[in-house]
Amino acid sequence: MVGFHHCGQDEYLSMIEGYASFYKLKLAPEELRKRALAWAMDAAAVQAVAWQFIQDLAGELGQQLD
Repeated sequence: MVGFHHCGQDEYLSMIEGYASFYKLKLAPEELRKRALAWAMDAAAVQAVAWQFIQDLAGELGQQLD
């Protein structure tokens, strides 16, 4: 079972930055933040999490997460 834990915006953005850095997703930091926040708002009904955003972004950018 996967657990989802509530976190604040700063923690969410920190996770996003960490994942994006680890997977070398090529996006300017300010654009990453803007898109992460917009994605979270769009996905609020399904409880957005950082990893789901990174998977979606990597697919959009045509990058594989190894």
